[in-house]
Amino acid sequence: MVIGIGIGVIFPNISIILDTFRVDTISLPIAVGLLLMMYPPLAKVSYDELSQVKKTWRMFGVSLFLNWVVGPMLMFLLAWLFLPDLPEYRVGLIMIGLARCIAMVLVWNFLADGDNNYCALLVALNSIFQILLYSFYAFFFVNVMSPWIFGSSSFIIDIPMMSIAKNVSIFLGIPFVGGIITRLYLVKKRGKQWYEERFIRKLSPLSIIGLIVTIVLMFAMRGEDILALPLDVFRISLPLASYFMVMFFASFLISRALGFEYSKTVTLSFTAASNNFELAIAVTIGVFGITSGQAFAAIIGPLIEVPILMMLVNLSSWLKKMYNMP
Repeated sequence: MVIGIGIGVIFPNISIILDTFRVDTISLPIAVGLLLMMYPPLAKVSYDELSQVKKTWRMFGVSLFLNWVVGPMLMFLLAWLFLPDLPEYRVGLIMIGLARCIAMVLVWNFLADGDNNYCALLVALNSIFQILLYSFYAFFFVNVMSPWIFGSSSFIIDIPMMSIAKNVSIFLGIPFVGGIITRLYLVKKRGKQWYEERFIRKLSPLSIIGLIVTIVLMFAMRGEDILALPLDVFRISLPLASYFMVMFFASFLISRALGFEYSKTVTLSFTAASNNFELAIAVTIGVFGITSGQAFAAIIGPLIEVPILMMLVNLSSWLKKMYNMP
C-alpha cells in the first residue's frame, strides 16, 4: 500500500498510462493481478467434500444466514448511516458487503486455530452462492432496497445488472471453474496427496504475488486521492470497522450460545466478518472505472480489514481462554 501510494505520488500520470491497457471497462494489469490472486484459493478447496454439508447442516445453516442475510443487510444500513450524502462511496461499501470472503478467510482461520476443513467447505459454498447471487444482490440493494427504505431516489446510483454479472463471471467465474477443473484433473492424474502437498504448495505463492501486484497498482492509481482526501478515507473507514467488529462478535456469541466448539465458532466468525474485497474491487473498477468513488471505497476496504482482522485473530485466543471453550 505504501509503495503503491509512493509510486502514485512520484509518477502522477501512472493512472493514465495504466488506463490505456484496458478492454471495455476492464483494466488488464489489474485483471491479471486479480485472477492470479483468486485462482489458488479456489484450486485449494475440496469441492468433493461438499456432500458433508448435510452432516452438520445446523452450523452451515447459521453460517449461510450470517453471510447472505445479516452481513449484506448490516453493511447496507451502515453505508447509509455513515455516508448518506456520498452515494458513490456508499455503493462501493455495499458492494464490499455483498462479497463474502473466499480467500483471506483461509489465512485468518488458520492463524486463529479454526477448523480448516469446515472453513474450506464454507469457502466452496460461498463461492457458489456468490456466482449465483452477487449480481442480483447488487442490483437489489442499490436499485430496489435504497429507494424503498429511504423513500427517495435522489441519492440512488443506477447500476447495470448485466455489467456486474459480466465482471463476476470474469473475476470469480473463471478462477472458480479453473480451480474445479485443476483439482479434479490433477487429483485423478497424480493423487490427492501429491496435489495438496506438492502442487498447491507451489501454486499458493501466486495468490500472494497477485495480491501484492494488485494492491500496488490500485494504490499507485489512487495514491494521490488517498493522501488528498484523508477525511473521505476516515469516513469510509468508520462503517467498515463497525461492520467487521459487529459481525465477528455477533457470530461468536451466536455460535457459543448454540454450543459449537471453539474451532467451529472461530471459523464461522471469521467467515462472517471478512469480505472478498478482491471481487468488490474488480466489480467496481469494471463497472464504474478505476477513478470512480465506488472503486475508491472498495480499495480502502483492505486498508481497514487487514489490521482489524489481525487484531481479531489475537482476540480469539483470549476469548477461548476466557470462556474455557473446548
